[in-house]
Amino acid sequence: MVSMTHCVQASVLWLVLGLNCPALTHAADPVKSLVIENCSVFDPESGMMLAGRTVLIRGDKIVSVTGHSEKLDVPAEATRIDGKGKFALPGLIDAHTHSVHVLDYARVTGDEVLPLYLAAGVTSIRSTGEEIVAATLVARWAMTHPASSPRVFTCSPLLDADPPIHRDIGRGITDPAQVPGILDELQRWNISTVKIYAGTGRPIGKAIIEEGHRRGLFITAHLGAYSAQHAVEDGIDCLEHIWSVYNYVIPSDVKREPGYRGRLDFSTTLCESLIADLVKKKTYVDPTLAVFRNMILLPDVPEIKDHPDHALVPKRLRDFWPVYLKRTGCPQGGALEDRRREFAKFQELTGKLYRAGVPLLAGTDSPEPQCPPGGSMHQELEMLVESGLPPAAALKAATMNNATALQQQEHLGSIAAGKLADILLLTANPLDDIRNTRKIEVVIRGGIVCQPAELLKLVPKE
Repeated sequence: MVSMTHCVQASVLWLVLGLNCPALTHAADPVKSLVIENCSVFDPESGMMLAGRTVLIRGDKIVSVTGHSEKLDVPAEATRIDGKGKFALPGLIDAHTHSVHVLDYARVTGDEVLPLYLAAGVTSIRSTGEEIVAATLVARWAMTHPASSPRVFTCSPLLDADPPIHRDIGRGITDPAQVPGILDELQRWNISTVKIYAGTGRPIGKAIIEEGHRRGLFITAHLGAYSAQHAVEDGIDCLEHIWSVYNYVIPSDVKREPGYRGRLDFSTTLCESLIADLVKKKTYVDPTLAVFRNMILLPDVPEIKDHPDHALVPKRLRDFWPVYLKRTGCPQGGALEDRRREFAKFQELTGKLYRAGVPLLAGTDSPEPQCPPGGSMHQELEMLVESGLPPAAALKAATMNNATALQQQEHLGSIAAGKLADILLLTANPLDDIRNTRKIEVVIRGGIVCQPAELLKLVPKE
């Protein structure tokens, strides 16, 4: 078996060599001016689709968004897009991806799958816990290839107990006094997020939160030894995965017999108290329903195992997914009906969080098994709506909420003057049916018009 260290070194080497690979270079510069005329524009704050808008873009930024009654001087050289009957969304943001992990095992480099995200209208991704050198190289590739890549925001390695659970992407910490030095090092890599992982207990977790906040960093966590109640009290910014709420609302007296996780009652004082604290502290929750349904609980269900989105990913990755599932013991949870009930509970809790006022993010954990880059974001939006979110709320999670979590709300998350021109133009209204987010005519990334079919040609078949 190849060591994890060797895998990461190989990934970095292949990516460096790939930086001059013409097959993945999609040369294009932002047009001088671009105008989308007479389209409907989704406003994440109001949740409304604003009809009859014209969006003027110059270079990589939006200059103006005007209505019928407002005069607009369109530059003579502008490229015009007829938006009549079309619906413009801010570029989608996937708040939980991995640009190295899993891909590395499958001998796939991050740059090879980046066009999949962009073809699906995902114009930014947050890489949430990686080997920092390789992840930085993927982010640099994306920066220099905007016509074929989403923006990539990097994260710390998984800050964990020692030894870390994931030794390839984890960093073991044994003493709170180590935290400032570790964050000194990581900030030099221009990370956007710090991630606490499952083995970390409260003393070190609290030290990470406090030191990270002193530096203006966003702190998220996949919880385990550190309870949600304590993490929220200590000021954590975000909880990754619905597990990081669900696992801490199980009463101590519940009989842990087969299938019990699909029978939990969320009306208990324990659950209501945690949700109230999440609301009070304005703590984000990123449910990542896609990874629970597709990898952890139901990967053996035919409509999930054979989902059409999988056909777009490189064969190396598809072939590795069942290997990784076996390695990690998935599916988890016993009998199929018990697993279905457990996932239904995850969705029930997600809906309850939304109705209570907990701010939600939209992330997928792509490219974990059966969570394909790009496609799984549309699946996540569908599952959020199935959980009780109105389509507008699901879209806000994937746009403005995700932009705010990245501390990029001044640049991303809505179609507004002064923001970066990341837009997808749809042929049907996603407020009528969230599945319409898949009906993409063009994707605009920083003022560059990208055709999904052309982007898919850049993804290796094998």
